Amino acid sequence: MSEPFVLGWEEWAAFPGLGLPAIKAKVDTGARTSALHAVSIEPFGPVDKPQVRFIMHPVPDRPEVEVTCAAPAVDRREVTSSNGETELRWVIEARVKIGEREWPIEVTLTNRETMQYRMLLGRAAILDDMVVSPTTSCAQGELGYELYKDFPRRKPVKRPLRIAILTREPKNYSSQRLKEAAEAKGHVAEMINTARCTMAINALSPAVFYDGRKLPRYDAVIPRIGASLTDYGMAVLRQFEMTGAYILNSAPAIGASRDKLYAHQVLARAGIGMPTTAFAHSPKDTKNLISHVGGAPLVVKLLESTQGKGVVLAETAKAAESVIDAFRGLEANFIVQEFVKEAAGEDIRALVVGGKVVAAMKRKAQAGEFRSNLHRGGEAMRVKLTKEERATALRAAKAMGLAVAGVDLLRSDTGPKVLEVNSSPGLEGIEKTSGKDVAGLLIDHIEAHVRTMTGPPRRRARSRKAQAARAEAGAGPAGEAGRDAAE
Repeated sequence: MSEPFVLGWEEWAAFPGLGLPAIKAKVDTGARTSALHAVSIEPFGPVDKPQVRFIMHPVPDRPEVEVTCAAPAVDRREVTSSNGETELRWVIEARVKIGEREWPIEVTLTNRETMQYRMLLGRAAILDDMVVSPTTSCAQGELGYELYKDFPRRKPVKRPLRIAILTREPKNYSSQRLKEAAEAKGHVAEMINTARCTMAINALSPAVFYDGRKLPRYDAVIPRIGASLTDYGMAVLRQFEMTGAYILNSAPAIGASRDKLYAHQVLARAGIGMPTTAFAHSPKDTKNLISHVGGAPLVVKLLESTQGKGVVLAETAKAAESVIDAFRGLEANFIVQEFVKEAAGEDIRALVVGGKVVAAMKRKAQAGEFRSNLHRGGEAMRVKLTKEERATALRAAKAMGLAVAGVDLLRSDTGPKVLEVNSSPGLEGIEKTSGKDVAGLLIDHIEAHVRTMTGPPRRRARSRKAQAARAEAGAGPAGEAGRDAAE
Protein backbone atom coordinates (compact mmCIF):
# COMPACT_ATOMS: atom_id res chain seq x y z
CA MET A 1 0.00 0.00 0.00
CA SER A 2 1.47 3.36 -1.03
CA GLU A 3 2.17 6.16 1.43
CA PRO A 4 -0.57 8.81 1.65
CA PHE A 5 0.04 12.19 0.07
CA VAL A 6 0.38 14.61 3.01
CA LEU A 7 -0.89 18.17 2.85
CA GLY A 8 -0.05 20.72 5.51
CA TRP A 9 -2.54 23.25 6.88
CA GLU A 10 -1.05 25.66 4.35
CA GLU A 11 0.63 24.81 1.06
CA TRP A 12 2.20 26.42 -1.99
CA ALA A 13 0.17 25.66 -5.12
CA ALA A 14 0.53 26.41 -8.81
CA PHE A 15 -2.00 26.60 -11.65
CA PRO A 16 0.04 26.01 -14.83
CA GLY A 17 -3.00 26.37 -17.10
CA LEU A 18 -3.83 29.79 -15.61
CA GLY A 19 -0.27 31.06 -15.74
CA LEU A 20 0.06 31.16 -11.94
CA PRO A 21 3.39 29.63 -10.79
CA ALA A 22 2.90 30.19 -7.05
CA ILE A 23 -0.12 30.74 -4.80
CA LYS A 24 -0.11 30.43 -1.02
CA ALA A 25 -3.16 28.32 -0.17
CA LYS A 26 -5.01 27.67 3.08
CA VAL A 27 -6.00 23.98 3.36
CA ASP A 28 -9.31 23.79 5.22
CA THR A 29 -11.24 20.55 5.61
CA GLY A 30 -14.02 22.51 7.31
CA ALA A 31 -14.80 24.23 4.02
CA ARG A 32 -16.31 22.19 1.21
CA THR A 33 -15.64 24.63 -1.62
CA SER A 34 -12.28 25.78 -2.94
CA ALA A 35 -11.91 29.46 -3.75
CA LEU A 36 -9.44 31.52 -5.76
CA HIS A 37 -8.95 35.27 -5.56
CA ALA A 38 -10.32 37.08 -8.62
CA VAL A 39 -11.42 40.59 -9.56
CA SER A 40 -12.94 42.04 -12.73
CA ILE A 41 -14.61 38.71 -13.47
CA GLU A 42 -16.18 38.72 -16.92
CA PRO A 43 -17.84 35.89 -18.86
CA PHE A 44 -17.27 35.60 -22.61
CA GLY A 45 -17.56 33.12 -25.44
CA PRO A 46 -20.53 31.13 -26.80
CA VAL A 47 -23.59 30.44 -24.67
CA ASP A 48 -23.13 26.67 -24.78
CA LYS A 49 -19.41 26.85 -23.88
CA PRO A 50 -18.91 29.97 -21.76
CA GLN A 51 -15.53 31.00 -20.42
CA VAL A 52 -14.55 33.38 -17.66
CA ARG A 53 -11.81 36.00 -17.78
CA PHE A 54 -10.53 37.48 -14.51
CA ILE A 55 -7.62 39.34 -12.97
CA MET A 56 -5.54 37.79 -10.20
CA HIS A 57 -3.18 39.58 -7.82
CA PRO A 58 -1.22 36.59 -6.51
CA VAL A 59 1.05 38.45 -4.08
CA PRO A 60 -1.05 39.78 -1.16
CA ASP A 61 1.05 42.87 -0.44
CA ARG A 62 2.07 43.66 -4.03
CA PRO A 63 -1.02 44.64 -6.01
CA GLU A 64 1.14 45.87 -8.87
CA VAL A 65 1.69 42.20 -9.81
CA GLU A 66 -1.34 41.43 -11.97
CA VAL A 67 -2.08 38.25 -13.94
CA THR A 68 -4.96 38.00 -16.42
CA CYS A 69 -6.43 34.47 -16.39
CA ALA A 70 -9.10 32.70 -18.40
CA ALA A 71 -10.75 29.30 -18.00
CA PRO A 72 -13.90 27.42 -19.05
CA ALA A 73 -16.88 28.03 -16.75
CA VAL A 74 -18.51 24.88 -15.44
CA ASP A 75 -21.17 26.30 -13.12
CA ARG A 76 -22.66 29.23 -11.20
CA ARG A 77 -23.01 28.42 -7.53
CA GLU A 78 -24.24 30.07 -4.35
CA VAL A 79 -21.58 29.89 -1.65
CA THR A 80 -22.11 30.93 1.97
CA SER A 81 -19.04 32.26 3.76
CA SER A 82 -18.20 31.97 7.44
CA ASN A 83 -19.85 35.33 8.20
CA GLY A 84 -23.16 34.11 6.77
CA GLU A 85 -23.09 36.10 3.52
CA THR A 86 -24.22 34.23 0.41
CA GLU A 87 -22.55 35.02 -2.90
CA LEU A 88 -23.28 33.75 -6.40
CA ARG A 89 -19.93 32.73 -7.87
CA TRP A 90 -18.53 31.49 -11.14
CA VAL A 91 -17.00 28.03 -10.92
CA ILE A 92 -14.09 26.98 -13.12
CA GLU A 93 -12.18 23.72 -13.47
CA ALA A 94 -8.40 24.03 -13.39
CA ARG A 95 -5.44 21.76 -12.73
CA VAL A 96 -3.71 22.52 -9.45
CA LYS A 97 -0.14 21.43 -8.74
CA ILE A 98 1.09 20.95 -5.17
CA GLY A 99 4.53 19.44 -4.81
CA GLU A 100 4.93 16.81 -7.51
CA ARG A 101 1.20 16.08 -7.66
CA GLU A 102 -1.14 17.66 -10.23
CA TRP A 103 -4.88 17.07 -10.50
CA PRO A 104 -8.07 18.86 -11.67
CA ILE A 105 -10.24 20.67 -9.16
CA GLU A 106 -13.32 22.87 -9.24
CA VAL A 107 -12.67 26.29 -7.78
CA THR A 108 -14.98 29.27 -7.24
CA LEU A 109 -13.90 32.81 -8.07
CA THR A 110 -14.32 35.54 -5.45
CA ASN A 111 -12.60 38.67 -4.22
CA ARG A 112 -10.27 37.61 -1.39
CA GLU A 113 -8.19 40.78 -1.12
CA THR A 114 -9.02 41.14 2.58
CA MET A 115 -8.02 37.53 3.27
CA GLN A 116 -4.57 36.32 4.30
CA TYR A 117 -4.55 33.65 1.58
CA ARG A 118 -5.26 34.13 -2.10
CA MET A 119 -6.59 30.57 -2.26
CA LEU A 120 -8.65 28.27 -0.10
CA LEU A 121 -8.39 24.52 -0.74
CA GLY A 122 -11.62 22.90 0.44
CA ARG A 123 -12.25 19.24 1.20
CA ALA A 124 -13.96 18.58 -2.16
CA ALA A 125 -10.56 19.11 -3.83
CA ILE A 126 -8.71 16.72 -1.50
CA LEU A 127 -8.46 13.24 -3.03
CA ASP A 128 -9.05 9.97 -1.17
CA ASP A 129 -5.33 9.14 -0.87
CA MET A 130 -4.50 12.51 0.68
CA VAL A 131 -4.33 13.38 4.37
CA VAL A 132 -4.07 16.78 6.00
CA SER A 133 -1.61 17.32 8.84
CA PRO A 134 -2.96 20.15 11.03
CA THR A 135 0.45 20.77 12.59
CA THR A 136 2.52 20.88 9.37
CA SER A 137 3.13 23.93 7.22
CA CYS A 138 4.02 23.39 3.56
CA ALA A 139 4.49 19.62 3.73
CA GLN A 140 5.02 19.57 -0.05
CA GLY A 141 7.79 22.13 -0.07
CA GLU A 142 8.23 25.84 -0.59
CA LEU A 143 7.79 27.95 -3.70
CA GLY A 144 7.95 31.72 -3.47
CA TYR A 145 6.68 34.98 -4.90
CA GLU A 146 10.05 35.60 -6.57
CA LEU A 147 8.63 33.46 -9.40
CA TYR A 148 6.70 36.59 -10.41
CA LYS A 149 9.81 38.78 -10.74
CA ASP A 150 9.62 38.83 -14.54
CA PHE A 151 5.84 39.39 -14.65
CA PRO A 152 4.70 42.85 -15.81
CA ARG A 153 3.95 45.42 -13.11
CA ARG A 154 0.95 47.69 -13.12
CA LYS A 155 0.39 50.63 -10.83
CA PRO A 156 -2.77 50.21 -8.72
CA VAL A 157 -5.59 52.33 -10.10
CA LYS A 158 -9.11 53.11 -9.07
CA ARG A 159 -11.34 51.34 -11.54
CA PRO A 160 -14.49 53.18 -12.61
CA LEU A 161 -17.66 51.20 -12.00
CA ARG A 162 -20.51 50.66 -14.43
CA ILE A 163 -23.69 51.18 -12.43
CA ALA A 164 -27.27 50.58 -13.54
CA ILE A 165 -30.04 52.62 -11.92
CA LEU A 166 -33.18 50.54 -12.37
CA THR A 167 -36.02 53.07 -12.59
CA ARG A 168 -39.04 54.07 -14.65
CA GLU A 169 -38.60 57.70 -13.59
CA PRO A 170 -35.11 58.74 -14.73
CA LYS A 171 -35.81 62.44 -14.31
CA ASN A 172 -36.99 62.44 -10.70
CA TYR A 173 -34.79 63.86 -7.94
CA SER A 174 -33.58 60.55 -6.49
CA SER A 175 -32.55 59.06 -9.84
CA GLN A 176 -30.76 62.22 -10.92
CA ARG A 177 -28.92 62.57 -7.61
CA LEU A 178 -27.72 58.98 -7.75
CA LYS A 179 -26.45 59.50 -11.28
CA GLU A 180 -24.72 62.75 -10.32
CA ALA A 181 -23.12 61.19 -7.23
CA ALA A 182 -21.82 58.20 -9.21
CA GLU A 183 -20.39 60.37 -11.98
CA ALA A 184 -18.81 62.74 -9.43
CA LYS A 185 -16.80 59.77 -8.15
CA GLY A 186 -15.68 58.83 -11.66
CA HIS A 187 -18.18 56.04 -12.35
CA VAL A 188 -20.58 55.49 -15.23
CA ALA A 189 -24.28 55.42 -14.29
CA GLU A 190 -26.98 54.39 -16.75
CA MET A 191 -30.75 54.66 -16.33
CA ILE A 192 -32.54 51.40 -17.15
CA ASN A 193 -36.33 51.29 -17.44
CA THR A 194 -37.36 48.11 -15.64
CA ALA A 195 -40.42 47.56 -17.83
CA ARG A 196 -38.31 47.53 -21.02
CA CYS A 197 -36.00 44.75 -19.82
CA THR A 198 -36.30 41.18 -21.06
CA MET A 199 -34.40 38.17 -19.77
CA ALA A 200 -32.66 35.19 -21.32
CA ILE A 201 -32.57 32.67 -18.52
CA ASN A 202 -29.62 30.33 -18.85
CA ALA A 203 -27.61 28.57 -16.14
CA LEU A 204 -24.15 29.61 -17.34
CA SER A 205 -24.80 32.61 -19.58
CA PRO A 206 -27.64 34.66 -18.08
CA ALA A 207 -28.37 37.91 -19.88
CA VAL A 208 -30.60 40.98 -19.63
CA PHE A 209 -31.83 42.66 -22.82
CA TYR A 210 -33.04 46.24 -23.16
CA ASP A 211 -35.31 46.94 -26.13
CA GLY A 212 -33.84 43.80 -27.73
CA ARG A 213 -30.20 44.83 -27.15
CA LYS A 214 -28.08 42.74 -24.80
CA LEU A 215 -26.97 44.84 -21.88
CA PRO A 216 -23.30 44.86 -20.83
CA ARG A 217 -22.15 43.51 -17.51
CA TYR A 218 -22.76 45.97 -14.69
CA ASP A 219 -20.69 46.11 -11.53
CA ALA A 220 -23.67 47.21 -9.45
CA VAL A 221 -27.41 47.78 -9.77
CA ILE A 222 -29.38 50.33 -7.76
CA PRO A 223 -33.04 49.26 -7.71
CA ARG A 224 -35.63 52.05 -7.74
CA ILE A 225 -38.57 49.79 -8.53
CA GLY A 226 -42.10 51.20 -8.34
CA ALA A 227 -44.73 49.35 -6.32
CA SER A 228 -46.80 48.60 -9.43
CA LEU A 229 -43.89 46.69 -10.97
CA THR A 230 -42.57 44.92 -7.88
CA ASP A 231 -42.87 41.31 -9.09
CA TYR A 232 -41.36 41.92 -12.52
CA GLY A 233 -38.75 44.23 -11.06
CA MET A 234 -37.63 41.55 -8.63
CA ALA A 235 -37.29 39.06 -11.51
CA VAL A 236 -35.09 41.54 -13.40
CA LEU A 237 -33.00 42.11 -10.28
CA ARG A 238 -32.47 38.39 -9.81
CA GLN A 239 -31.31 38.19 -13.43
CA PHE A 240 -28.82 41.02 -12.94
CA GLU A 241 -27.52 39.21 -9.87
CA MET A 242 -27.02 36.09 -12.02
CA THR A 243 -24.73 38.12 -14.29
CA GLY A 244 -22.49 38.90 -11.31
CA ALA A 245 -23.65 42.43 -10.49
CA TYR A 246 -23.75 43.65 -6.88
CA ILE A 247 -27.39 44.41 -6.04
CA LEU A 248 -27.81 47.27 -3.57
CA ASN A 249 -31.06 45.83 -2.17
CA SER A 250 -31.80 42.20 -3.02
CA ALA A 251 -35.03 41.02 -4.61
CA PRO A 252 -36.16 38.98 -1.54
CA ALA A 253 -35.58 41.97 0.75
CA ILE A 254 -37.55 44.29 -1.54
CA GLY A 255 -40.36 41.75 -1.79
CA ALA A 256 -40.52 41.42 1.99
CA SER A 257 -40.66 45.18 2.50
CA ARG A 258 -43.40 45.64 -0.11
CA ASP A 259 -45.65 42.99 1.47
CA LYS A 260 -46.84 45.04 4.44
CA LEU A 261 -48.41 42.08 6.24
CA TYR A 262 -45.30 39.94 5.89
CA ALA A 263 -43.08 42.89 6.79
CA HIS A 264 -44.92 43.32 10.09
CA GLN A 265 -44.58 39.61 10.78
CA VAL A 266 -40.82 39.86 10.16
CA LEU A 267 -40.54 42.86 12.48
CA ALA A 268 -42.61 41.14 15.17
CA ARG A 269 -40.43 38.04 14.96
CA ALA A 270 -37.36 40.25 15.50
CA GLY A 271 -38.98 41.77 18.59
CA ILE A 272 -39.20 45.26 17.09
CA GLY A 273 -41.85 47.60 18.44
CA MET A 274 -44.67 48.58 16.05
CA PRO A 275 -48.35 49.55 16.19
CA THR A 276 -50.56 46.54 16.95
CA THR A 277 -51.63 45.14 13.58
CA ALA A 278 -54.51 42.84 12.65
CA PHE A 279 -55.46 41.00 9.46
CA ALA A 280 -58.38 38.75 8.56
CA HIS A 281 -60.00 37.33 5.46
CA SER A 282 -63.55 36.60 6.56
CA PRO A 283 -66.11 39.45 6.59
CA LYS A 284 -67.44 37.96 9.82
CA ASP A 285 -64.27 39.08 11.59
CA THR A 286 -64.73 42.84 11.21
CA LYS A 287 -65.53 43.40 14.89
CA ASN A 288 -62.66 41.12 15.91
CA LEU A 289 -60.24 43.14 13.77
CA ILE A 290 -61.31 46.34 15.51
CA SER A 291 -60.99 44.81 18.97
CA HIS A 292 -57.54 43.31 18.19
CA VAL A 293 -56.05 46.80 17.79
CA GLY A 294 -57.76 48.26 20.85
CA GLY A 295 -60.81 49.76 19.15
CA ALA A 296 -61.27 53.08 17.39
CA PRO A 297 -59.64 55.33 16.40
CA LEU A 298 -57.67 53.03 14.15
CA VAL A 299 -55.93 53.03 10.78
CA VAL A 300 -56.98 50.91 7.80
CA LYS A 301 -54.17 50.46 5.29
CA LEU A 302 -54.07 48.79 1.88
CA LEU A 303 -51.22 46.29 1.62
CA GLU A 304 -50.14 47.86 -1.68
CA SER A 305 -50.33 51.45 -0.42
CA THR A 306 -47.46 53.89 -1.04
CA GLN A 307 -46.83 57.56 -0.22
CA GLY A 308 -49.84 57.59 2.10
CA LYS A 309 -52.32 56.51 -0.58
CA GLY A 310 -54.81 53.86 0.54
CA VAL A 311 -54.40 54.78 4.23
CA VAL A 312 -57.57 55.79 6.09
CA LEU A 313 -58.11 56.94 9.68
CA ALA A 314 -61.37 55.68 11.16
CA GLU A 315 -62.18 57.72 14.27
CA THR A 316 -65.17 55.67 15.45
CA ALA A 317 -66.04 51.99 15.47
CA LYS A 318 -68.91 52.66 13.06
CA ALA A 319 -66.60 54.46 10.63
CA ALA A 320 -64.08 51.62 10.95
CA GLU A 321 -66.71 49.01 10.04
CA SER A 322 -67.77 51.07 7.02
CA VAL A 323 -64.18 51.47 5.72
CA ILE A 324 -63.39 47.79 6.27
CA ASP A 325 -66.58 46.71 4.50
CA ALA A 326 -65.83 49.09 1.61
CA PHE A 327 -62.30 47.69 1.19
CA ARG A 328 -63.68 44.15 1.29
CA GLY A 329 -66.25 45.08 -1.36
CA LEU A 330 -63.37 46.10 -3.61
CA GLU A 331 -61.66 42.76 -2.86
CA ALA A 332 -58.64 44.71 -1.60
CA ASN A 333 -56.07 43.31 0.80
CA PHE A 334 -55.63 45.49 3.85
CA ILE A 335 -54.47 45.55 7.44
CA VAL A 336 -55.90 47.30 10.48
CA GLN A 337 -53.53 49.10 12.83
CA GLU A 338 -53.57 50.75 16.20
CA PHE A 339 -53.68 54.56 15.97
CA VAL A 340 -50.85 56.10 18.01
CA LYS A 341 -52.54 59.30 19.12
CA GLU A 342 -49.56 60.73 21.02
CA ALA A 343 -47.54 60.86 17.79
CA ALA A 344 -49.73 63.88 16.94
CA GLY A 345 -49.45 63.52 13.17
CA GLU A 346 -45.67 63.32 13.25
CA ASP A 347 -43.29 60.55 12.27
CA ILE A 348 -39.56 60.17 11.77
CA ARG A 349 -37.77 58.88 8.68
CA ALA A 350 -34.38 57.35 9.53
CA LEU A 351 -32.27 56.50 6.50
CA VAL A 352 -30.03 53.46 6.93
CA VAL A 353 -27.09 52.75 4.63
CA GLY A 354 -24.84 49.74 5.21
CA GLY A 355 -25.76 49.25 8.86
CA LYS A 356 -25.54 52.94 9.82
CA VAL A 357 -28.16 55.64 10.23
CA VAL A 358 -26.76 58.33 7.93
CA ALA A 359 -29.60 60.88 7.99
CA ALA A 360 -32.96 61.54 9.61
CA MET A 361 -35.88 63.94 9.38
CA LYS A 362 -39.15 64.54 11.17
CA ARG A 363 -42.30 64.83 9.07
CA LYS A 364 -45.33 66.71 10.36
CA ALA A 365 -48.78 66.40 8.79
CA GLN A 366 -50.56 69.51 7.60
CA ALA A 367 -53.53 70.77 9.63
CA GLY A 368 -56.50 68.40 9.55
CA GLU A 369 -54.41 65.51 8.15
CA PHE A 370 -52.94 62.54 10.06
CA ARG A 371 -50.63 61.32 7.28
CA SER A 372 -47.24 63.00 7.44
CA ASN A 373 -45.97 61.86 4.01
CA LEU A 374 -44.32 64.69 2.08
CA HIS A 375 -46.38 63.64 -0.96
CA ARG A 376 -49.50 64.41 1.11
CA GLY A 377 -48.34 67.92 1.97
CA GLY A 378 -46.39 67.04 5.11
CA GLU A 379 -43.62 69.32 6.34
CA ALA A 380 -40.07 68.05 6.86
CA MET A 381 -37.70 69.33 9.54
CA ARG A 382 -34.43 68.38 11.20
CA VAL A 383 -34.54 65.94 14.10
CA LYS A 384 -32.09 64.42 16.54
CA LEU A 385 -32.67 60.72 17.02
CA THR A 386 -32.51 59.12 20.44
CA LYS A 387 -30.21 56.18 20.98
CA GLU A 388 -33.24 53.88 21.12
CA GLU A 389 -34.67 55.26 17.86
CA ARG A 390 -31.35 54.80 16.09
CA ALA A 391 -31.04 51.23 17.35
CA THR A 392 -34.62 50.42 16.34
CA ALA A 393 -34.06 51.71 12.80
CA LEU A 394 -30.90 49.60 12.42
CA ARG A 395 -32.63 46.48 13.74
CA ALA A 396 -35.58 46.99 11.40
CA ALA A 397 -33.37 47.36 8.31
CA LYS A 398 -31.35 44.32 9.32
CA ALA A 399 -34.47 42.22 9.95
CA MET A 400 -35.72 43.03 6.45
CA GLY A 401 -32.32 42.28 4.91
CA LEU A 402 -31.99 45.77 3.39
CA ALA A 403 -28.63 47.48 2.89
CA VAL A 404 -30.46 50.75 2.20
CA ALA A 405 -33.75 51.51 3.90
CA GLY A 406 -35.98 54.35 4.94
CA VAL A 407 -37.36 53.34 8.34
CA ASP A 408 -40.47 55.26 9.44
CA LEU A 409 -40.87 55.55 13.21
CA LEU A 410 -43.55 56.90 15.55
CA ARG A 411 -42.70 58.34 18.95
CA SER A 412 -45.09 56.65 21.34
CA ASP A 413 -45.44 56.59 25.13
CA THR A 414 -43.90 53.10 25.12
CA GLY A 415 -40.95 53.92 22.88
CA PRO A 416 -40.32 54.07 19.12
CA LYS A 417 -42.64 52.04 16.92
CA VAL A 418 -41.84 51.12 13.32
CA LEU A 419 -44.55 52.07 10.86
CA GLU A 420 -42.87 50.90 7.68
CA VAL A 421 -39.51 49.95 6.18
CA ASN A 422 -39.10 51.40 2.68
CA SER A 423 -36.69 49.68 0.27
CA SER A 424 -36.61 52.59 -2.21
CA PRO A 425 -36.61 55.69 -0.01
CA GLY A 426 -36.82 59.06 -1.72
CA LEU A 427 -33.77 61.28 -1.32
CA GLU A 428 -35.10 64.78 -1.91
CA GLY A 429 -36.74 65.48 1.43
CA ILE A 430 -34.09 63.89 3.60
CA GLU A 431 -31.13 65.43 1.73
CA LYS A 432 -32.59 68.93 1.81
CA THR A 433 -33.66 68.63 5.44
CA SER A 434 -30.56 66.96 6.89
CA GLY A 435 -28.00 68.59 4.59
CA LYS A 436 -26.38 65.17 4.10
CA ASP A 437 -25.09 63.86 0.78
CA VAL A 438 -27.11 60.66 1.01
CA ALA A 439 -26.65 59.80 -2.67
CA GLY A 440 -22.89 60.03 -2.24
CA LEU A 441 -23.04 57.74 0.79
CA LEU A 442 -24.95 55.18 -1.27
CA ILE A 443 -22.22 55.21 -3.90
CA ASP A 444 -19.56 54.92 -1.16
CA HIS A 445 -21.36 51.80 0.08
CA ILE A 446 -21.35 50.30 -3.41
CA GLU A 447 -17.64 51.06 -3.82
CA ALA A 448 -16.88 49.29 -0.54
CA HIS A 449 -18.69 46.15 -1.69
CA VAL A 450 -17.47 46.07 -5.28
CA ARG A 451 -13.94 47.11 -4.22
CA THR A 452 -12.95 49.48 -6.97
CA MET A 453 -9.40 50.02 -5.73
CA THR A 454 -6.82 47.47 -6.75
CA GLY A 455 -4.43 47.96 -3.86
CA PRO A 456 -2.93 46.40 -0.73
CA PRO A 457 -5.44 44.61 1.52
CA ARG A 458 -6.52 46.71 4.46
CA ARG A 459 -6.03 44.58 7.53
CA ARG A 460 -4.54 45.12 10.92
CA ALA A 461 -0.84 44.41 11.19
CA ARG A 462 -0.03 41.40 13.28
CA SER A 463 3.27 41.12 15.10
CA ARG A 464 5.47 38.04 14.79
CA LYS A 465 5.02 37.49 18.51
CA ALA A 466 1.23 37.47 18.11
CA GLN A 467 1.49 35.13 15.14
CA ALA A 468 3.63 32.73 17.16
CA ALA A 469 1.15 32.83 20.03
CA ARG A 470 -1.72 32.01 17.66
CA ALA A 471 0.27 29.14 16.17
CA GLU A 472 0.96 27.70 19.64
CA ALA A 473 -2.77 27.97 20.41
CA GLY A 474 -3.54 25.79 17.40
CA ALA A 475 -4.52 28.56 15.04
CA GLY A 476 -3.28 26.59 12.03
CA PRO A 477 -6.11 25.33 9.88
CA ALA A 478 -8.87 25.97 12.40
CA GLY A 479 -7.74 29.21 14.06
CA GLU A 480 -8.08 31.21 10.86
CA ALA A 481 -11.36 29.62 9.82
CA GLY A 482 -13.59 32.27 11.30
CA ARG A 483 -11.94 34.99 9.20
CA ASP A 484 -10.59 33.29 6.15
CA ALA A 485 -12.53 30.19 5.23
CA ALA A 486 -15.55 28.03 6.09
CA GLU A 487 -17.17 28.48 2.71
